Amino acid sequence: MYGNKVKLRFFFIFLVFLILSLTAFLILKSLEENVVYFQSPTDVKSLAEIEKNKIRIGGMVKNNSIFIEEKELKFIVTDFENEINVIYTGVIPNLFSEGKGVVAEGFLKDRSLFLATKILAKHDENYMPPEVKAALKEK
Repeated sequence: MYGNKVKLRFFFIFLVFLILSLTAFLILKSLEENVVYFQSPTDVKSLAEIEKNKIRIGGMVKNNSIFIEEKELKFIVTDFENEINVIYTGVIPNLFSEGKGVVAEGFLKDRSLFLATKILAKHDENYMPPEVKAALKEK
């Protein structure tokens, strides 16, 4: 019914579509593993179960909550409704201080303890991440 040229074109179009679909799937799958979701302390307190995936928590560093012991930094992140204790080992950003916005990336130990692997506070004192700003406005 169809000639060889039509069959060849159909096969070529199908092959291109298949390759594009496979490429898109692989890109989205690899990005899925690198996505880190932002949550406020109130969101963490209301979790049904503790997640094993890497997450980001954000809020304000509570005043008088920063304690430095040898190589370990301990502080409290608050959204003015709930609080989470954070433990971090690593280089502290220069602009990290009490009363400033912070986003910490890491893993939850339980609903009140967060083990941070990265502190994201590399901004000037007037900037607040949009996620933190929105979460604080809701409260």
